[in-house]
Amino acid sequence: MATRPHLADPAAAGRLGPGLRRRGPLAAFVGLGLLWGGWAALVPAVQEAVGASKGTLGLALLFVAVGSLPAMLFTGRELDRRGTSILPWLIVGLAIAAVLPAFAGSVPVLALCLVGLGVATGATDVAMNAAVSELEVREGTRLMQLAHGLYSAGVLVGALAVGLARQSGAGRGAVLGGIAAALLVAAALNVGHERIERRPGPTSRPRLNRAAIPIGLVCGAAFVIEGGMENWGAVFLERDLDAAPAMSALAPAAYGGAMMLGRFSGQWLESRLGDTVLLAGSMVVALGGLAAAALAPNPPAAIAAFFVGGAGISIAAPVLFGAGGRLTSPEERGSALATVTTLGYLGFLVGPPIVGGIAEAVGLRASFAALAVIATALIVAVPRLHLNGRVPGTVPRTRPEQTL
Repeated sequence: MATRPHLADPAAAGRLGPGLRRRGPLAAFVGLGLLWGGWAALVPAVQEAVGASKGTLGLALLFVAVGSLPAMLFTGRELDRRGTSILPWLIVGLAIAAVLPAFAGSVPVLALCLVGLGVATGATDVAMNAAVSELEVREGTRLMQLAHGLYSAGVLVGALAVGLARQSGAGRGAVLGGIAAALLVAAALNVGHERIERRPGPTSRPRLNRAAIPIGLVCGAAFVIEGGMENWGAVFLERDLDAAPAMSALAPAAYGGAMMLGRFSGQWLESRLGDTVLLAGSMVVALGGLAAAALAPNPPAAIAAFFVGGAGISIAAPVLFGAGGRLTSPEERGSALATVTTLGYLGFLVGPPIVGGIAEAVGLRASFAALAVIATALIVAVPRLHLNGRVPGTVPRTRPEQTL
């Protein structure tokens, strides 16, 4: 058995242009974005269907994390053993799991469905990031910013499409069935291009990759900022600045749009600045947005602040996921990415409660000031990570038979 993965048909794979190699993993990012953007727009209908209060619905939604976090670590181990050839099957599982909430008629059943959705999401998330990371190393280029930008675009499109579908009378089943169909298309695009043979891997239980823990902790801190800004912007405008609901909705909209634009810009900037400069600079931008939000005198100023903050923090996850994929040998890339992803999403989960706790004690302005302190700490920490700042083209390209 070979000790390094290789293409089953090197000659055929070598004839594939970069566009064909990339379209499958990139389609997975779009599909996952469509799912969660659509889900966000569908939540009110789900709440009504299962008869949930705001509190019980919030508790049910936590079961996504119950499923996703352990699935991320397990998938990292399987990627080390089997390679990214498992990605299309994971997306098929995600398509199936995406439909399950359509059949929930009570809060306990919904929670159970969300555990399954969390498992499928966590597994697919790690695998698609690993697939893009392998492409980066194989092609000597950077794609992670583009991939995450496409995810953000999928979130926006999914939310708008489901909103229009609900307005026209579509039910849960039709909406989630349509999303599942889009995911199956993404799965099909990931089949057959570069079949990676099974590689030997660890037989121990899933665990964190020690070398990736520092990057994962920084990612978790960045996700605390991301989760806090994403979830509390509209509340801040309504409660602290007396904005009308239509005006307050512009805060998360501006933030989401900035996330997408920031990542697409990051795809261009990464090749010119390198990881360390780009990430530290983006944290400076995020710090400026958070400080402006804490001091915002009126809704327009706050909306502009959330746009700036979103543009800055958008860069963090793609840079850190990409660095995690390049950190270790190919045989440990899956576990390294799983470590960064798991610690990152832990930060995303604890961010909103942290902001809420501080807001309860001293107000939302102080919460954003606390997030600004975290951004300042990240500016200091980033240079100490010694990220791989080489620009595209400097990573040695491998021959077709030496895929990484």
